[in-house]
This record gives sequence, C-alpha cells and structure tokens, in this order.
Amino acid sequence: MDERGILDDADAGLLAGAAARPWLVSSWLALPSSHIPRANTRISVLGIRIRRSTLRRLVKMAVLLLVLALFSLACSTRATPYRFGVINDTNAFRGESPYPASSSIAVPPSSSPTTLQSAPTALKTATTGAGAAAVYAKAHGTDLHIHDPSIIYDASTASFYSYSVGPRMLIHQSPTLDGPWTELGSLLPADSIIPKGDRKAPWAPSTIQINGRFYCYYAVSNAGCRDSAVGVASSDSPGPGAWTDHGLLIQSGTGAGADQFPLNQSNTIDPSIFVDTDGSVYLTFGSFWTGIWEVKLGSDLISVAEDMDARHLAAEPGAIFPARKNANSICGDPTGGHPIEGSFLSYHGGWYYLWFSWGRCCEFKDERMRTNGKEYRIKVGRSTSAQGPFVDKQGKDLIDGGGETVYASNGDVFAPGGQGILSDGLGDILYYHYLNTSISYDFWEARLGYNRLEYEDGWPVAV
Repeated sequence: MDERGILDDADAGLLAGAAARPWLVSSWLALPSSHIPRANTRISVLGIRIRRSTLRRLVKMAVLLLVLALFSLACSTRATPYRFGVINDTNAFRGESPYPASSSIAVPPSSSPTTLQSAPTALKTATTGAGAAAVYAKAHGTDLHIHDPSIIYDASTASFYSYSVGPRMLIHQSPTLDGPWTELGSLLPADSIIPKGDRKAPWAPSTIQINGRFYCYYAVSNAGCRDSAVGVASSDSPGPGAWTDHGLLIQSGTGAGADQFPLNQSNTIDPSIFVDTDGSVYLTFGSFWTGIWEVKLGSDLISVAEDMDARHLAAEPGAIFPARKNANSICGDPTGGHPIEGSFLSYHGGWYYLWFSWGRCCEFKDERMRTNGKEYRIKVGRSTSAQGPFVDKQGKDLIDGGGETVYASNGDVFAPGGQGILSDGLGDILYYHYLNTSISYDFWEARLGYNRLEYEDGWPVAV
C-alpha cells in the first residue's frame, strides 16, 4: 500500500496469492512496520476524515473476510459427494454402493425360452474424470467363467443354459442367472466338420429355440485373421448329447463362396440369430474389417436364403488400433484395427435394436492396454426395421461410426461385452461378460454379468 492508502504492486500480488492460499493472510497481517504508512496521517474518504491506520485495518479486514468466504465456498464445493454411477473412458473411482444387494432371478414355468422373474435391484458405482457424464448401474455379477456368452431359458427343464467358447463349446445349466452353474459337457460330439480355423474349440456360439428345436450358430477362425466361417448345429434338447453338426453356413477369406459380396470384405465370426415378427430369420455377423453385416436364412435355418439380401448394419470407420506388421487382406487389416463386433438384434416397443461390442476385448496384462480408454464397451443403435438403417440418439448411422454406449467399465467392472438380451414378463435383461478388476485381467477370468433394462424415450438404460 502506498502513501495514498492504495495497494501497491507488492501488496496486490500478496493479496492475489492469499486469495488462492488463505494461510498467507496471517503473514500479510504481520508485515514489518517499515512497509506500513504513518498511522496518524488523516485522509478524506467520501468526505469523511479517517486515519490511514484505521483505513488500513478496515481494508485488511474486508480482504480477510473476502478470502475466508472464498475459501469456505471452495471447501464446500470440494466436499460435494461423488454421484455413484459417474464414469469416464479411462480411470475408475471405486465407491461402495448405498443400495442393498438384489436377490437371485428365479424362473417360473413358461412357454417362452427366455422367461425370467423378479428384477435385480440396481446398484450404483462411480468413476470420475475429464468428460465424465454417463451413469451406469453396478453389474449383477456371477461366478460363471464365460466369454461371449449365449444364454437361453428352457421351460421344460425350468433352467437357464449358457453356451460358450471351450472344447467343442461348453454348456452350463442353472436354475437362476445367479447360479449355481453346473458344467454339463460339450455341445458338439466331435470337432467341427468345417475344415478351417480352431475346429476343436469354436468361438462365440449363439443359441436359440425355434419351433421346439434348438439351433446353435458358431464360428471357427484364427485370431487376427478373417479366414473364418459360421457353422450351425441343432438338437431337440438344450443340453449335450443330441446335437447334429450341420457344418458350414457362410465363410470368408478362403473357400467356396468367400469371394461373394459381402463375404469378400467381412469377417464371418460372432454370429447371432434374430426372428422377426413376420417369421423372417436373420443372421448378423462380423468383426473388425468392415464391421457388422446381416443376411437372411432359409426356412430350414441351416442354410442362407437364395436371396441372402445382405445388409451393412454397422462399422467403425476409424483405425482405432495401428495396422499389424505384414498385414494383408486375410490376416491383419492393412488399414488398421476397426474394433466393432459381437452383434445382437433385439426388439422392444416398435424399435429394433442392434447391439455391438466396441473396443479391445482381450490382452489386458499390459497396463497401457487397460488405461487408454479403448477397452470393450456395449453400444446400441435403433431402427424401425430389422434390416436397418440403425442410428444413435444423434441420428448418426452406425455405418458411419455411430452408437450409444449403454454399458462400459465402472468400479470393478472392466471391458464388458459379448452381450445378449433375455426377455420376460417384466422386461428385458442385458447380459454380457466382463473382467473383475479386483480379481484378474486374464482372458479366462471373464465372467457373466447382467442388468435389467429400462427404456427412456425409446433408448435402453442398464439399471
């Protein structure tokens, strides 16, 4: 403060620092006398004569009150509790849920192959960070180790059946989604009869009951290559022991028909079956490369319709991952990694929903792969037709990279994907596999999780 009672540059800087660091105020109040103007000098302020020392005290008191008020406001803002359920794409805030745990989902007798009963109570968890906005419910986790699950409910046995990757595809049975799950054995009686890929352990089976018979659509391939095929097996019962392997349905990369559109530019894995309201049956498939495609099946359900009526449903135009060394048109995409796969079609309230998994599914032992925000997440688009086009909330076509994120990493849940939908009289249930970060990031530690769905303005929300 200069001789006129005005703050000089030194005091102004000190006050600016005090505003950010209130503990400096006491230091300013204790300035040496050499820095303080003569106390008995009087000046005129608004026509009132007042001692400089009195004015100095009043100014300092006002500044002190202002700083304390600002500090109190900052503390109250910082003390605002985090909302459970906030998430960003990378870092997880681990919070305990304020909600009670839910009970198991039990199933009464029903003619529907996917009938459930009693909805799980939503549990909230949270993560925070730059751009955090989405709110996710806590996953209802189980102890069933599974990857790319396919789950149905069979009324005749009052049981759930899960189908997953493993020796000739593994089947598990349980009275509830929560378990206990019992391994029954393998679906195929022998290795797949399709002469390519991993015939001993087909991938990502998709099982459905149609007209009293069970059909399982599966994939054979080699990791990172699109020399793949979709096969189909059928049975009169959901468990092992009575399945007939009908073999090849479609294939890409090499083999008969692989040069036909769209098989000449797609990767025929991750099959899923959808029966429309008019009885038409559609097969969706695809992974990386050009994304998700759809074709019609014949009436026998083990062949493609003569007019396959191929439709392009979704894609990731951007190269999210760099191209592999020595990549070619069959193994490794020379344009880079376009991580979209695991399609599933569902129907609700006049809308068709195309679900898919976006991002990296596996190989998270390297911490850099766990923190770059590119891990699996579950996205969706909707359409008024099972054949598309599908768009997100902003009206962006899924072919152009659109998609609404419905569920993603949160709390102990990491990289959820490989999703499907079950329906009952109470609504829809979203199920998926995920990694529990408190246990392991290993591929084989993936386990089954699920959430009920509610619909807001026609868009699904996991609760």
